[in-house]
Amino acid sequence: MSEKLKWIQEEIQNLQNSGLYNRIRTINSPQGAWLVVDGQRALNFCSNNYLGLANHPRLVSAACTAVEKYGVGPAAVRSIAGTTEQHIELEKRLAAFKGVEAAITFQSGFSANLATLPALVGKDDAIFSDELNHASIIDGSRLSGAKIIRYNHNDPRDLQRQLSESRSSFPKALVVTDGVFSMDGDIAPLDEIYAVAQQYDAILMVDDAHGEGVLGRGGRGIVDHFGLHGKVDVEVGTLSKAFGVVGGVVAGNSLVIEWLRQRGRPFLFSSAMTAADTAACLEAVNLLEESTILVDKLWENTRYFKAEMTRLGFDIGRSTTPITPIMLGEAVLAQQFSRSLFEESVFAMALGFPTVPRGKARIRVMISAAHSREDLDQGLTAFQKVGRSMGVIA
Repeated sequence: MSEKLKWIQEEIQNLQNSGLYNRIRTINSPQGAWLVVDGQRALNFCSNNYLGLANHPRLVSAACTAVEKYGVGPAAVRSIAGTTEQHIELEKRLAAFKGVEAAITFQSGFSANLATLPALVGKDDAIFSDELNHASIIDGSRLSGAKIIRYNHNDPRDLQRQLSESRSSFPKALVVTDGVFSMDGDIAPLDEIYAVAQQYDAILMVDDAHGEGVLGRGGRGIVDHFGLHGKVDVEVGTLSKAFGVVGGVVAGNSLVIEWLRQRGRPFLFSSAMTAADTAACLEAVNLLEESTILVDKLWENTRYFKAEMTRLGFDIGRSTTPITPIMLGEAVLAQQFSRSLFEESVFAMALGFPTVPRGKARIRVMISAAHSREDLDQGLTAFQKVGRSMGVIA
């Protein structure tokens, strides 16, 4: 081993010793309520496939048709020769679905945040960021060079305090929050955050990655959930969760969207979404506009599973969404719990530091509309068995 890289081996060993090493399993099947994981059939409680669209036959068919027409690769960035009629149509449809002036798509939700934050603020400005915001917001904020001021999680009063103390020192201020926090499953009080941002003339940005397809009328997201249409400047989202495909979207004020077409670096310097992905996303929009059946089923499953887990005595934290954290505390315990669940044919991965704070390790269950009541009952039985055997519940 090269001496200059020896430190990496030492750090990996430290992760293994502390129970924080992430052993990545391999999927051998399409996404769905059940997966084949490392060759074993298991109930899927891990994927962000909220509406079960990742292997929906209509999305698969749309993707195949698009490949036949447009080929497999975009061969260019959007700003040179990579923008197709499909991209334009998807952006129009997403804007209409979300009730905003305009939208722009990116290769991923992560890329969307990396594009947006540095385009809107710079080194002389400030970003007021919820302390539990997603890594893509943290990285995008750092790339912007702006002063990063964190406020207490989901605390509009602390945000107001921070803005009152610092806003006058910066030409531009941007307030940014996750809509649904992916580790805890709680929802940002966006109506109160909007009022504070408005008071201090700050740009308001929300990352609705886990809210699109989940919250609001027929899955239209957190802005619709709070009735804030036309008031939130920037909505960032992903097409890889409820929409079942891959890609990112920024929606909102048309001036912001036009500026991102000129200065959003992932838009300018990374190849466009593929034809297959774009077509599948369009079909997902079609399904969401046609019916609320899948969104309704998702919430029916969520209410049932949460109620039963609470009845069994598990701590499911502060979640109010389909994201259901099973709070266990120590990473070693969470990893052992996950392994024991897998022995019961339930795939639910442990999450520890740095994904969540130290001492707050958990199993995160992701409920889907694809789950049947029998699936949920089988999962509950496994959680009860493992929880009792490990002394987590009585």
